Amino acid sequence: MIERGGDALVVFGITGDLARKMTFRSLYRLERRKLLDCPVIGVAVDDWDVEQLRQRARESIQASSEKFDEKVFSRFSNRLQYISGDFGDEQTYKHLAQALGDKQNPVFYLEIPPSLFATVVKGLAGAGLVCNGQRVVVEKPFGHDLKSARALARRLHRYIDEQQIYRIDHFLGKMGLEEILYLRFANTMLEPLWNRNYLACVQITMAEKFGVEDRGHFYDPVGALRDVVVNHLLQLVATAAMEPPSSGDPDLLKDAKVAVFRAMPEADPGGYVRGQYEGYREIDGVRRNSTTETFAALRLEIDNWRWAGVPFFIRTGKSLPVTQTELRLLFKHPPKVLFLSSSRRRPQPNQIVFRIDPDTGIRLILEAQRADQPGAGQIELDMEFSQEGGEGATPYEVLLHAALEGDSTHFTRQDGVEATWRIVQPLLHSPPRAQPYRKGSWGPKAADELVAEFGGWHGPWVTG
Repeated sequence: MIERGGDALVVFGITGDLARKMTFRSLYRLERRKLLDCPVIGVAVDDWDVEQLRQRARESIQASSEKFDEKVFSRFSNRLQYISGDFGDEQTYKHLAQALGDKQNPVFYLEIPPSLFATVVKGLAGAGLVCNGQRVVVEKPFGHDLKSARALARRLHRYIDEQQIYRIDHFLGKMGLEEILYLRFANTMLEPLWNRNYLACVQITMAEKFGVEDRGHFYDPVGALRDVVVNHLLQLVATAAMEPPSSGDPDLLKDAKVAVFRAMPEADPGGYVRGQYEGYREIDGVRRNSTTETFAALRLEIDNWRWAGVPFFIRTGKSLPVTQTELRLLFKHPPKVLFLSSSRRRPQPNQIVFRIDPDTGIRLILEAQRADQPGAGQIELDMEFSQEGGEGATPYEVLLHAALEGDSTHFTRQDGVEATWRIVQPLLHSPPRAQPYRKGSWGPKAADELVAEFGGWHGPWVTG
């Protein structure tokens, strides 16, 4: 086995949309922070030369929100190389091997459809480029159900070991998920409350104000459940519910998350609401009779000692009122404070809110006596991490650097992939009808009925 640090980054599909939106910007940010110290070799079928690739990188970075520094870009662009070739042609991999020269530990990043993963990995294996533990980073989706996820893994395992596969989910690179773990386990005032004795329910919201727009061809065969619930939001559930690992070993962290998934029964279709916003079927690439959901709300349970009886509610959708992702802990209802004559209302449940997107923050919602109104009421104690600790790294910046360093902490393991598909499998086989909802609303009314006993959906926390 070779040393862990990557000495080259090879990006298959570098002329595609993901590279334009995310990869170039993230690599540029790593260059600016002096964390990128290897060549970046792009491989794609487009008949480009390296100058065209450099121009695409420049345009992509300038079109983002990054402050453009010509000196930083010059350093980055000098790292770029380009190979044009068909992924099924062995000559492509011979040219790649020549370009790598004496590099011993390249990292291969596959920004391509999953249907091409095995083709590329077979080509790399045939050229002897993954025979000594070299890492292969693959993009979601990891199958479209449990059966296909297992089949995809079998095809990859013909040529590389599980330890070589880094399944990338940009959600796992977000600062907020790491902050949740740290805040949970590093604060004695929080961790003892994080269980069935004090919590009534957990609510997770991932709302997007925008619609499907020009992604109809991609989105219509997928839908909200496959697009974000089975990966992003179940990872957030695991982060909120897991037990503390005994060390920083990445496999122990993944074991803790998988233990949560294994304690979760399969989702009940009776606790699942699907919606489709009005006008969705008129989008290019969407079938005129499409039943694909653009909104999903569901109830999940975790049958272990810490969480038994505490439901986890998830809602996500397109064309909702705001763009926001948050984790909200709703505590049990306190009794009325009888010894205070000024208090004529029953105190409301306390809440802890962790905002993941569009920026990271924490909010405590408490009960207190107020001077601006008769009696008591709720107060909100907010902290935004960008104001306290500065701007964090972007998700792809975190993940690409981790892949180059050989740190698998933020990547998904196959047993975790299979466990999450098992949980949602009944929802795929017998989905309820997708109910229509208006753009700018919070989805079908039936979603509110899921959480009616807890006073409905709370939040989200929106600032500005």
